Amino acid sequence: MKFFAVIVALAFAALVSTQTPVITSCATPGTTDLIINSFTISPYPLCINQNVCATGTGTLLTDVIAPAKLAISGKFLGRVVYTDNQDLCAITAAAGMPCPIDTTHTSITACVLVKPSAPANVNVQLTVQATNGNNRILFCQAATVVANNCT
Repeated sequence: MKFFAVIVALAFAALVSTQTPVITSCATPGTTDLIINSFTISPYPLCINQNVCATGTGTLLTDVIAPAKLAISGKFLGRVVYTDNQDLCAITAAAGMPCPIDTTHTSITACVLVKPSAPANVNVQLTVQATNGNNRILFCQAATVVANNCT
């Protein structure tokens, strides 16, 4: 019986790791400068040492200005196992959308490298938070994700 339970658990873990993660807001409602209607990450599962892109679509309440920041953190079993801090304006500029980003824009895409130090093949509770240059939170999104060593 134990062997069967282990097989079922492993099959479930493999299935969960390939499905698109459920992404939720981790910000206090009404406190962000970007009201998110949808948030996607691609590709999924994440590939270590390759780029992943996140796109937030919604309503921008104020211009995104420098020095906007993107903070990514991941936890496994309650311990921080991944951190990455980026200049959001540099990331969006590389995608053809330099700061300031005015309120007429309805989506922002940020692509970053999944660092080689990312843990492979485990469910990591990931938090992605963007802070505007005025120190207000643009958005905070959270999901349980898996990163693989892709070829």
